[in-house]
Amino acid sequence: MAMSTTFPVQEVLQLFQENRAREAWIDYDEEADVLYVNFQRPVPADHSEMDENNTILRYQGERLIGFTILNASKRRAAQVE
Repeated sequence: MAMSTTFPVQEVLQLFQENRAREAWIDYDEEADVLYVNFQRPVPADHSEMDENNTILRYQGERLIGFTILNASKRRAAQVE
């Protein structure tokens, strides 16, 4: 039996492509419904901003080093099977 889940695939893929990321660390806090994606560890962000989709983008200088998706399970998502 295939298991189904939803995931903001398009949004995550776009950020990977824009930042030429090859690897990431992903954490999901189910209680807070927050998805954390980091392109490096540790994550020493020196500033952040929230975009129009309520995604927090974290930067070190001009370089995007990670992002946080708020209300992750409620986002319009692609079906993954």
